[in-house]
Amino acid sequence: MKAVALGICPDATLLDITHDVPPHDVLTGAVELAAAFKYFPAGTIFVAVVDPGVGSPRRGIAVETADYKFVAPDNGVLTAVLREAPAKKMVELTERRYARPTVSRTFEGRDRFAPAAAWLAKGIQLSALGRPVAEIQRIEIPVPEVSADEIAGVVLRVDRFGNLVTNIDRKTIERLAQASAIEIDAGGHRIERLVATYAELPADGVGALFGSTDHLELAAPSSSAADRLALARGATIKITRR
Repeated sequence: MKAVALGICPDATLLDITHDVPPHDVLTGAVELAAAFKYFPAGTIFVAVVDPGVGSPRRGIAVETADYKFVAPDNGVLTAVLREAPAKKMVELTERRYARPTVSRTFEGRDRFAPAAAWLAKGIQLSALGRPVAEIQRIEIPVPEVSADEIAGVVLRVDRFGNLVTNIDRKTIERLAQASAIEIDAGGHRIERLVATYAELPADGVGALFGSTDHLELAAPSSSAADRLALARGATIKITRR
């Protein structure tokens, strides 16, 4: 993909966000992209290829927001990004001259998506890539349920260190707590401490803290919280006010 992009736009700067998305895991791809995109300079073009439907009738799309452009399969991988940065323009990748002459049924990232992104970097308008579309596929990304005394959320992803990253952000917890103490239950395990840094985690247990995306995560010092608690994505997280 990089070779094809540089063949079209040799001046492009190429950066990888992650190679840790599990195969076929569109939800993790969507969450990882949303966590990273806002730190890139305005004008950045993103190619997001988590594509279990490669070669099927699913569309390829390009989307323009106020500051960025995205090229991806139409399978929901842009769901979380577009919650934060609404689309201004969306097209289907139908214009064959902006793809490689032969498009593999098993590697459209190389033959369709990378060329489209490279041509955008060369300066063509998004509308040149194909016909406009009004709607694209979205996936269900759980949001916390909040009541007067409780927040019910889930683990959205497990990172490579075994940290359990939830869908509950700092502001939601602060609104619940309002200077009160809270209790955290993770899949039936009571989490004893909410700390500020990984260095403050309990030596032999699992603690909670706010990670780099300001979402609550469960972590264990120099080990995997996921393994210690035997929990994975989808595990329930409940926070109650004492």
